[in-house]
Amino acid sequence: MHGIQAIGVALAALSGVGSAYQLALVHAMRRFFAKPAPQATRAEPVTLLKPLYGAEPNLTANLATFLAQDYTGPVQMVCGINTPEDKARPGIEALITAHPHADIALNPGPRLPGANGKIGNLAAMMPLAKHDILILSDSDMVVERDYLSTVTAALDQPGVGLATCLYIGRGDAGPWSQIGAAMISFQQTPNMIFALAHGLAQPCMGSTIALRRETLNAIGGFESFADVLADDHAMGAAVTAQGLTIAVPPILLDHAGDEGSLAELWRHFLRWAVTIRDLNPGGHAGSIITQPLPLALLALPFAPAAATIAICCAIATRLAVAFAIRRTARRKAAPLWCIAAGDVLGFAIFCVSLIARKIDWRGASLTMTENGRIRHAPERNPRAKAGPAPQQ
Repeated sequence: MHGIQAIGVALAALSGVGSAYQLALVHAMRRFFAKPAPQATRAEPVTLLKPLYGAEPNLTANLATFLAQDYTGPVQMVCGINTPEDKARPGIEALITAHPHADIALNPGPRLPGANGKIGNLAAMMPLAKHDILILSDSDMVVERDYLSTVTAALDQPGVGLATCLYIGRGDAGPWSQIGAAMISFQQTPNMIFALAHGLAQPCMGSTIALRRETLNAIGGFESFADVLADDHAMGAAVTAQGLTIAVPPILLDHAGDEGSLAELWRHFLRWAVTIRDLNPGGHAGSIITQPLPLALLALPFAPAAATIAICCAIATRLAVAFAIRRTARRKAAPLWCIAAGDVLGFAIFCVSLIARKIDWRGASLTMTENGRIRHAPERNPRAKAGPAPQQ
């Protein structure tokens, strides 16, 4: 009995350390967002690159936020799809109709070869790009009116080769997507801010990758990342290998999640977790300390008294993180009721990610290989029709 109780006490103690870490997250967020955003001194021509795949809730409205900018320079948007029949096409055509004076180009495919469909899409889009400043962003991102001026000002700083942006979640497809929004807003982004504030990471995120054409050419173009799962991280690493730095301005974008079921949510976040595991195995395993509530719940059957205290501390500190994000973003982010559900689900995904070797990416099964590279998993039925190409 004493041995079992000791397990519970140990889990509760580990949860307590995790709760202390949550308070450190709040402090890190205050420090990070206390920095002033860089101010633009010029408005250079910009090409926005939007690789798309399939229909998404509010796709046209989300894309339109990139056109509704307080930016005086020329702005081109290049949208790319894999085939002319892609279900994203009606959304793009609606965008073109609604903005007749905007410079919007559409590449109907096909994408270039490679296991990473988004990169193949981007490489095929490049002949349409007019300008030297290229800003790639995922299809489900939503931005404020100062986005372009802030990002280009960050890119224009001395020694900067790439600018990227943090983001919070905004579930657009019901309860499961709202839980996903909470996992992004109250787990992933605060952890990233902590790493940034303490110099532990120099991240590059698919929410925004802004760089100059000469920098992209210097790292081998998009084609160099055709078989890499974490293409955003790999691009950032390639830029820093050129002796340049990555700028992260103190703004938060919105990620318009579209997970309509538990299965979709699981596949999406498991892919992210496996990606992080392959990039930093030790850090990923150590991230168990960022899970105070699930650890406290695990302790409950073994040491109820200690676990109850740990649960109360975990809930209080997790709410502190949520309110800090909301204050910083000046918007709701995700419903508070989703925090506990997201924490428990995130812990389960973390456990599975430690051993997973295959992931699902937009309906395609991919197998992890060495050095973060991917390949299509063998088909169970060789005569079956090939599934859709993987995408972002």
